[in-house]
Amino acid sequence: MKEGINVLSLFDGMSCGQIALDKLGIKVDNYFASEIKPHAIKVAQDNYPNTKQVGDITKLNGYDLPKIDLLIGGSPCQDFSQANRKREGLQGVKSGLFYEYVRLLKEIKPKYFLLENVKMKKEHQDVISEILGVEPININSKLISAGMRNRLYWTNIPNIEQPDKVDIKLKDILTSGYTTKEKAFCLLESESRPQKTNWKRFRRWRKKGFVNIVFETPDLNLFKNRILNQTELERLQTVPDGYTKLLSRNDAACLLGDGWTVDVIAHIFKNIPITNKYL
Repeated sequence: MKEGINVLSLFDGMSCGQIALDKLGIKVDNYFASEIKPHAIKVAQDNYPNTKQVGDITKLNGYDLPKIDLLIGGSPCQDFSQANRKREGLQGVKSGLFYEYVRLLKEIKPKYFLLENVKMKKEHQDVISEILGVEPININSKLISAGMRNRLYWTNIPNIEQPDKVDIKLKDILTSGYTTKEKAFCLLESESRPQKTNWKRFRRWRKKGFVNIVFETPDLNLFKNRILNQTELERLQTVPDGYTKLLSRNDAACLLGDGWTVDVIAHIFKNIPITNKYL
C-alpha cells in the first residue's frame, strides 16, 4: 500500500522542496530530482541520501517515471530578472527552460504542481499563466523570514493565501554583531562574491543599500564590519543550520541564492489535501 507521495522536483538545486515537505511531516515515497550542478547535488544527497537524481531536464522522459503526485520547480530566472538588462524573457536560453517544465507537466499529469519565478514583465507573466491555467500568487518572504524576496508562485494547490506575518528581524538570525536593517535583501549574486575590505563593503552598503553587512561593535564602526556568515545565510532562507556544511561560505551563498525560502514553500505545501492514502 502506498504510504507517501511521489515528487518530481525540476531545477531541484539543493532540494529546498524536500526540506519543506519534511518540516510539514508529509511522507514522501520517492523524491526524484532533476539537477545538473555538482555542488547542489552534493548538498542534496548529503542531507537526503534517498533522493533519486534523474539528471538533465532536457533529457528526462516523464513517461519513464512512476505516477507523480506533486511536480515542483523554479525555472531559471536570469532572462526575467531586473538585474539582467537584456531580459529576453521566455525566448532566453535559460528562462526558456520553462517549456521543459511544461513538457513534463503534460507527460506526467501530476495531481498538483508548483512553479516559482521572479517578478517579471506582465507580458511574460501572462504567457505563463495562460499555459499553466492559473494565476500566480505573489509572496514576499519578508512576511515569515528575516529576508526580503519577492516571488511569484503558480500552483493548483487549493486555497493559497498570504502567510501570517511572523515577527522576525535580521538581528534575530545573527550569530553575533549588530545591524541597522530590519530585513536583509535575500541573497543576491554579490553575497557569493563579497567585497574583501571593510571600507569597500561599507561603501557599497551605503551607496547601493542592498548589500548585507554586519557591524561588529554597537557603535556601528564602519571599519569593523563583516559579511553574513554561512549559518546566517542559511537562516535567511529558513534552511536548517549546517545544511550546506560541505561547501565553502561563498559556494553556499551562491547555492542558497539560487534556492527557495523554505518556509514560503512549506506555507504553500501545507494546503495539499493529504488523506490516509496520500492523494
